[in-house]
Amino acid sequence: MRNLDLALIGNCTIGALIDDRATISWGCFPRFDGDPMFCALLRDSDDFGYFGIDLSDCERTEQHYLENTAILVTRLYDPHGGAIEVMDFAPRFHLHGRTFRPMMLVRRIRRLTGSPRITLRLRPACDEGASRPDMTWGSNHIRYVAPSITLRVTTDASLTALMQETSFFLEDTITLLLGSDETVNEAANEVGRRFLEETTQYWREWVRNLGIPFEWQSEVIRAAITLKLNAYDDTGAIIAAMTTSIPEAAGSTRNWDYRYCWLRDSYFVVNALNRLGATRTMERYLAYIINLAADAGGGPLQPVYGIDGRSELHEREAPALAGYRGMGPVRIGNLAYRQVQHDVYGSAILAATHIFFDQRLTRRGDEALFHRLEALGEQAICCHDQPDAGLWELRGSARVHTFSAVMCWAACDRLAKIAQQLGLPERTDYWNQQAQIIHSTISQRAWNEKRGTFVSTFEGEAMDASLLLLVEVGFLDRSDPRFSATVGSVEKELRRGDFIFRYTEKDDFGEPENAFILCTFWYINALAALDRREEAGVLFAKLLTCRNRHGLLAEHIDPESGELWGNFVQTYSMVGLINAAIRLSIRWDQAF
Repeated sequence: MRNLDLALIGNCTIGALIDDRATISWGCFPRFDGDPMFCALLRDSDDFGYFGIDLSDCERTEQHYLENTAILVTRLYDPHGGAIEVMDFAPRFHLHGRTFRPMMLVRRIRRLTGSPRITLRLRPACDEGASRPDMTWGSNHIRYVAPSITLRVTTDASLTALMQETSFFLEDTITLLLGSDETVNEAANEVGRRFLEETTQYWREWVRNLGIPFEWQSEVIRAAITLKLNAYDDTGAIIAAMTTSIPEAAGSTRNWDYRYCWLRDSYFVVNALNRLGATRTMERYLAYIINLAADAGGGPLQPVYGIDGRSELHEREAPALAGYRGMGPVRIGNLAYRQVQHDVYGSAILAATHIFFDQRLTRRGDEALFHRLEALGEQAICCHDQPDAGLWELRGSARVHTFSAVMCWAACDRLAKIAQQLGLPERTDYWNQQAQIIHSTISQRAWNEKRGTFVSTFEGEAMDASLLLLVEVGFLDRSDPRFSATVGSVEKELRRGDFIFRYTEKDDFGEPENAFILCTFWYINALAALDRREEAGVLFAKLLTCRNRHGLLAEHIDPESGELWGNFVQTYSMVGLINAAIRLSIRWDQAF
């Protein structure tokens, strides 16, 4: 049975998911939102849609990442003393003054011991899993010709063995370079060796420059690399997850396509990476936001866009794909782009605020950029008390959501701080006044006097987990008794065992069955803010055990079984891990 005990490789152009037997079961080309040519994760048969390396009589496997890299090592063993090692990665390194990140996966298969016999099964799909590409070949390559793209594998392995899937004894090392339909002018083995060395060096240098907490270093490093892999370098967009339509719970039909850029999710990602010192992703993302704002012409922003900045993400179903464990539908596109979600203005401005204050950056925010952001602030003023779908993207109702209003306040508050930083007193006063008005409105309409807590909607009764962020975004001070009261209400109503649900009231699909992992990290941070650090630490340790063998998390978790559900790898969840570790770790100067 398929599960999410998968590893992620990539290079900020493409990504792929690999299981414990070195089978690539998910990967889209030519970029994150492209055709899933490896789609076995969502298929109900094993006829095609994957890239497998089968060791005859395989009895056990080992798998790990090469330390501080995005390079995966899988070792397969047979009962006769035979063993092989597979190294999987997507090249990424500096070349000719730029970052080399081709649409390419590299697989190097090496004999470790004995006489291992293997079979190569390269079976890409096309047309969203409906068919297989046509195949042509040359002296040392095979072309897979699909309607939208042609892939080429260049290799020093036997083409006959690869095309006919005949087994053979592995004598030494073979290399497979799967990528664009372009001639490789060097020997495959030499290219693979050099790319491996350069990519290893790139990732280790990137990690070396991170400012990580003293505790949970390996966990934070893996989370940071994972976030980086979800950033699309060409435009600066950051996707929410690599996959589409992994259900939030078994048979729930809560199946969505997350291969796009949500402004909210992306803010949390760049904020986490910035805390670790990885500022380049933030700079690229800011350029993406500014272009979106320019295209909007001062009008409303959507909650989600394509990684190329396109605004329309028409949603449809892929009938050839049965879904994860047969739990369809598989959706391509996401109708959330049509929704009204007012928190996007705060998300965009909060992400941009760093560039006005962080002196490490080569490109600093200036008055021209500030005035572009003011247009987003004006939108926040207009809509802070208007109904929307909220951050949980409810499709069947619209209310005035507290979190949306708080993020509109944050937009104005940060604009005031930016104006002050730039020495613009009139704009500082203006944005401070607007922030005060919105703050007062929220304090009156989102505070439920009878219940003694902030609630999820204006004049509402219900709770949702985003209320845990009131201190995080600066709306309340952590000593404010209203915050401790609100955290207490969240504990009472949304906690199930060790997990916090995002909400428990019925929505368009009934009552939520699984916990949204990020919400538990939010709760941990809230406990830390209330000086309940011991409780927070115990819960954090439990949550770390919920990661898969590679330290990765999906979007949801079954609170009873601990099984991961939802799209994978979920950037939100990895952000939560990083932020909680930073808050809970002892300082470096206290460690020795």
